[in-house]
Amino acid sequence: MEQGAARERATEGSSVRFGDPADGRPDDAYGAAQETARVPGQARGDQPRGDQARGEHTHGEHPRGEAPYPFPGDGPRTVRRHSVRGQILDALRTALVAGELRPGEVYSAPVLGERFGVSATPVREAMQRLAVEGAVEVVPNRGFRVIVRTPRELAELAEVRALIEVPVMLRLARTVPADDWAALRPLAEATGAAAARGDRAHYAETDRAFHRAVLALAGNEQLLAIADDLHRRSQWPLLSTPVPRHADLVADAAEHSALLDALTAQDLPVVEELVREHFTGANG
Repeated sequence: MEQGAARERATEGSSVRFGDPADGRPDDAYGAAQETARVPGQARGDQPRGDQARGEHTHGEHPRGEAPYPFPGDGPRTVRRHSVRGQILDALRTALVAGELRPGEVYSAPVLGERFGVSATPVREAMQRLAVEGAVEVVPNRGFRVIVRTPRELAELAEVRALIEVPVMLRLARTVPADDWAALRPLAEATGAAAARGDRAHYAETDRAFHRAVLALAGNEQLLAIADDLHRRSQWPLLSTPVPRHADLVADAAEHSALLDALTAQDLPVVEELVREHFTGANG
């Protein structure tokens, strides 16, 4: 235990590389640049566990000869936070959105810890947070299984988001000065840039950042927390969800600029229409 604690302290404040971005670009949403530590691979030749012998596979505990990473691709994603658990939690959330953590699969905290170069403790804590959020469920003695979600759940999330956010945005359209909307243009442009690259994971981050900035103008912290949680849940892919077409992602991002235009013009019918359509879009 002392060795594990020392290991975590040694990694405190460092960066964790993880995942599979399309362009190998560090994720700008996570703060100032720090040194990056590459995720180590698992040594080959590990003996299969009992559940593997029965035909079940826990991700990260690869059979002999398979790739050492539990997710597709070779390019790791950079995640920057001051706490180890925060780094890993953000990396796992990004992996969920990107489809690297696949619905129905089980992932082992100790083996993921090896990927991150930390002990299993911060990985387990991050996974437990995801369990509270409804993204994974605990599988005793094995790890955490990514929840298989349904189209009905996505539809329910869209309905709840509309019930909360549409009235707020209509009120903001009537009261917020035009200059305040102009200040949000760079956030809308960031979503467009991510969509143009086809970077789904970074688009998800910039999309949430844009919506948080809009709703923050209401001055209600509880509203902001609830809306952000609902937004995050709506971004987790379904088991059968196809990869969004590039044109669909670009069109979805364009709705942010159109929404700012409507908010600035105080065009309430268009604001309501855009918000509702955005919630039911591919990445809204």
